Amino acid sequence: MRALRVVGLDDDGTSVICEDPVRGERYTIPCDERLRAAARGDVARLGQIAAENDVQMRPREIQARIRAGESVDQVAAAANMPTHRIERFAYPVLLERSRTAELAQRAHPIREDGPDVQTLGEVIAHSFGLRGQDYAAVNWDSWRGEDGKWIIQAHWQAGRSENRAHWTFHPGAHGGTVSPIDDHAIDLLDPSPNRPLRTVRPVTELARQALELEHQAAATPAPPAPVVPEPAPEPVVARTPEPQPAPAAAPEPEAARVEPPLPAPAPAPEITDPEPVEQPPAAQAPKQQPVPQQPAAQSQPDAQPAARKAEAPPRRGKKNHPIVPSWEDVLLGVRSQR
Repeated sequence: MRALRVVGLDDDGTSVICEDPVRGERYTIPCDERLRAAARGDVARLGQIAAENDVQMRPREIQARIRAGESVDQVAAAANMPTHRIERFAYPVLLERSRTAELAQRAHPIREDGPDVQTLGEVIAHSFGLRGQDYAAVNWDSWRGEDGKWIIQAHWQAGRSENRAHWTFHPGAHGGTVSPIDDHAIDLLDPSPNRPLRTVRPVTELARQALELEHQAAATPAPPAPVVPEPAPEPVVARTPEPQPAPAAAPEPEAARVEPPLPAPAPAPEITDPEPVEQPPAAQAPKQQPVPQQPAAQSQPDAQPAARKAEAPPRRGKKNHPIVPSWEDVLLGVRSQR
């Protein structure tokens, strides 16, 4: 190892000029904190400077991250450094956070009428007792928010769910005050079992829009049900009335009836049962003609009399007189054609 001798300072005063006495070559050494510590013989300061130069993240930045709520592992992963090297700078800040969480438990929650008489720890212990949970299992933590205020967190496990409640801590006289931030913190401060449940709020914009559409659909009256027309009644077909015997013609008056004089009656021979007199073809009922179909709106009882009147024309039959055979018919045994 060759020894150099100090020649002097550079013109700007930031470097020390050294010279090789054998070759006459000159060298410059930056005049920084390490050179000053070496000139004083401060070995501890030299070690600290060496550690600071080895890390990729400065200690002030590490502490700022820890104070903002990050853990040692998170900072170590961000700085790409081993955990034990981060702990050297994070330890003082972690103590500060733990101390602040303890102080916040002695603060008084703010109510509508002012600060509560009980402390935050007493109120939460009472709430856990009503729920049948263990208050000793609650983990407390704190960190400084972006606005510079301390945030207090209570973390506990109920069944398989992880629950967290947050308050804002305002240090001051008589322990300071705390204000709830989220719903869990409000529930713990108001453990009344008769308190009505809160409605579920949408967590996203899409969920909020869907909820509004459901409320609008519920408020809109439902459209009336379509009216199904009743089936039209089947047309009533008028039945063809059965042929009825024609009414007998009224007997002609006696004055209009002129009969020829009959001879003197003679003893009538015994007469066998005469055969039924056949009516002439003209006296038979005419064939029934088809009745025109009545509209469906008319009822059957009204349609039948009209059909009868149209079908049954007046007819004239034989007089309803007993047939008296003439003398010649009786004598000769000839059947009368009357």
